[in-house]
Amino acid sequence: MPIDMPIDMPIDMPIDRSTPMPSSNPSNRPRILFLGQEILYYPTIYKRLVSQFDIVQPPIKDLQRKPFMQHLRDGTWGDFQAIMRPSWHSGNEMERWDRETIELLPRGLKVFSSAGAGYDWVDTACLAEHGILYCNGAGASTEAVGDMALHHIISVFRNMNQSTSAARSLDGETFLNAHHNIPAISRNPRNHTLGIVGLGQIGFMVARKAYLACGMKILYHDIVRKPLDQEQSVKATYFENIEEMLGKTDCLVLATPSNFSGRPFLTANIIALLPRGARFVNIARGSLVDEDALANALEDGHLAAAALDVHADEPRVCERFVKMENVLLTSHTGGGVVETREGFEKLAMENVERVLLGREALTPVNGHLMKRMEVNGHGEVNGHGGDTNGHGSANGEEEEVDGSSPA
Repeated sequence: MPIDMPIDMPIDMPIDRSTPMPSSNPSNRPRILFLGQEILYYPTIYKRLVSQFDIVQPPIKDLQRKPFMQHLRDGTWGDFQAIMRPSWHSGNEMERWDRETIELLPRGLKVFSSAGAGYDWVDTACLAEHGILYCNGAGASTEAVGDMALHHIISVFRNMNQSTSAARSLDGETFLNAHHNIPAISRNPRNHTLGIVGLGQIGFMVARKAYLACGMKILYHDIVRKPLDQEQSVKATYFENIEEMLGKTDCLVLATPSNFSGRPFLTANIIALLPRGARFVNIARGSLVDEDALANALEDGHLAAAALDVHADEPRVCERFVKMENVLLTSHTGGGVVETREGFEKLAMENVERVLLGREALTPVNGHLMKRMEVNGHGEVNGHGGDTNGHGSANGEEEEVDGSSPA
């Protein structure tokens, strides 16, 4: 369910965050490394952080991978206890947060809180090894991505891409061809099965919208079965065995996180388990899909249509899909609304504040991994404590796709 996030009064001037960057911390207050652009929506929360913590904001030029890593080696920003990235569109100029980068972080770092629901760009398992909690923006984009998924589902059943393209062609013959022929290959979504891989916050929102708006029959696979009352609210059927679900699926939707390795889930072998004429929607991550295998299945008719909001090599889109009338393509805008940006900013700040004050995080991703290491006697790795006190656990946690058992 979407989280309730009222908007503070707009600010007339950008907040001045030109904080000096000493290598020491004479105030002895916890320090936050603030990555990215200024706070736009919640200045009151930011001012609250300023009153409690030292905040250091490097200039964008220092966030490119090479200078960023050198600054970490040099200790330019001192011993910071939190990293905060409130905007999805800035603050990650260094791109992938891999082991090479993580091992340069300060020993006392407790939490890394970032905008965005996906986290395939950061090695959350490695962060857990080093006792660093990762928090994402889960919940902030749920409503928007759910809406986009519903649009894509309707599109693949009603061949909206072909219809829209024909209308935009300004060619009468193309228009009439679509007008006469699309009805013969289109179906209503009602009473068709929707197989969802991953029934987290977004997956469940997709299920609710498809069930309530379109009367679809909900099937799902997840590594953890959801509570009975949640299943009953959308009359969902759980499949522990994903192969069994795929064989009963009229439209498959990916709503699961990717993993840092980027191994695809949708391969030729997985596609072969779907009934001939099934449809496919991806609002998760492009790296989950073997795009050549998908294109082959669309070309040979095993799949009737596909809709993709995410792509394997963004911002580049697979040329084979561009040429197909039965493939709807959008530009990774599933969560792209103002409300999502507001929510990302709010969660990034609140997660940091809560962890630094010893409270549970709102949307922890890798807390379960940290606890697992603690139980197994690996409470400290490479000098970083693995204690999860104050970090919380599973409100926002997601398991990562391992190539065969997606969350």
